Amino acid sequence: MFKSKTNIESIGFQVESSYSSLPQKLFTLLQPRKGSQPSLVVFNDALAKQLGLDFSKVSDPDKASIFSGMYQIPGSSPLAQAYAGHQFGRFTYLGDGRALLLAEHITPDRKRIDIQLKGSGPTPYSRGGDGQAALGPMLREYFISEAMAALNIPTTRSLAVVRTHQKVKRQVDLDGAVLTRIAQSHIRVGTFQYAIAEGGVETLKALADYTIQRHYPHIMDENRYLGLLNEVIKAQAKLIAQWQLVGFVHGVMNTDNMAISGETIDYGPCAFLDAYEPKTVFSSIDYSGRYAYINQPAIAAWNLVRFAETLLPLLNKDQFLAQSLAQNSVETFLPQYKVEFLKGMRMKLGLFNIERDDETLIEELLSIMQKEKADYNKTFVNLALDLDGFRKNPIYTVWLEKYELRRIKQKETLIESVELMKSVNPAIIPRNHLVEQALLQASDHQDLSLFEYYLDLIRQPFAYSVEQIQIDQPDIQSNKPFRTYCGT
Repeated sequence: MFKSKTNIESIGFQVESSYSSLPQKLFTLLQPRKGSQPSLVVFNDALAKQLGLDFSKVSDPDKASIFSGMYQIPGSSPLAQAYAGHQFGRFTYLGDGRALLLAEHITPDRKRIDIQLKGSGPTPYSRGGDGQAALGPMLREYFISEAMAALNIPTTRSLAVVRTHQKVKRQVDLDGAVLTRIAQSHIRVGTFQYAIAEGGVETLKALADYTIQRHYPHIMDENRYLGLLNEVIKAQAKLIAQWQLVGFVHGVMNTDNMAISGETIDYGPCAFLDAYEPKTVFSSIDYSGRYAYINQPAIAAWNLVRFAETLLPLLNKDQFLAQSLAQNSVETFLPQYKVEFLKGMRMKLGLFNIERDDETLIEELLSIMQKEKADYNKTFVNLALDLDGFRKNPIYTVWLEKYELRRIKQKETLIESVELMKSVNPAIIPRNHLVEQALLQASDHQDLSLFEYYLDLIRQPFAYSVEQIQIDQPDIQSNKPFRTYCGT
């Protein structure tokens, strides 16, 4: 029940539950665990407005009731989704172990989005887990997903974090929390793997038809399932290129963490590059470096092969022809990725047109950066603004001569090049040590001031304020490599 006289209808929820029309093997209807005294930690007013939701007259306690699962949105049918996945290359059955799809909401512009609660209690897919989430990791996902959205990278979003006031037993007792995640959908490569493994071709076809209708209704190919494969390949090529261009390391690119929509999903052990080292790994459990920065495009290709395998029965009745169709499609991923990456790199360098030697120029700069352990993001910002004496630095002298010869091959002026660079090279990124400071203060000391201050700066990464440029510095006080943990 609400603690005040909130009118739930006034918020503007337009609730449907289309996913529950799929074969029941793909989900379990379930109610969230009811907490006793949830309290609101953060709420994303701007995102709520984008979704056509009006919380202006809703008290914080009532928001906490909604986004902890205590109060069920009228018309909703919460469910936990089943899926499988290759985790570090090994296939296993998974599913929403501590999450529930609370509802699907139809926005004013008729877009269908998922509202998911994360940390809402155990489900049939918990595999012995407690179904709970800790406050720190939920705030971390809120922060990083907002940063990615501000960088114009397709991503799930975070609407709210609620403290449950229940202790989560890990190595030490932690404050429990529930994150409200917004996504185009939570359909993953692993969802298709589960469908074919557990439900067979009929379940697979139902899922594929639903996915096409929801995400790619424009597919007009004679073979619509081949069209689906090609659309997902295209979306992932763009997404992975965008990750590489900002130095984002996802950290756990299992097939269950590849969204069919092309959004970044699951911010467990992710982090951003400081010094440019392609082999950088942040995850504490990635001992072999499988998901290192340099490997992300190849891993995405590997995941897409797994996706293509699930679709084989739908591509053609002739097994060999189906395999040939799938292989031909998957082999386009890396070339598509390369086109997107080079296009983005030209923009980062303020280059408007295409020249034959662009790839060599880019590779030479990255080679210098790796050798000198140059900061990835700062290098491009310094080039744009000529900060820290960048253009007088002897390390870059030879490269800069080539760069200037290349730049004058275009009709655009230096000023126009600088403006282009500033539009794609963020003045500030989520620096790992600064994010951790903000999270520590918020989760351990219940002080959100640093979290909110840093988030405000991160939400406008291309503003190029003096404050942003001063704050966006690598951690020079620590000689230890930054490590992340899959708390989300």
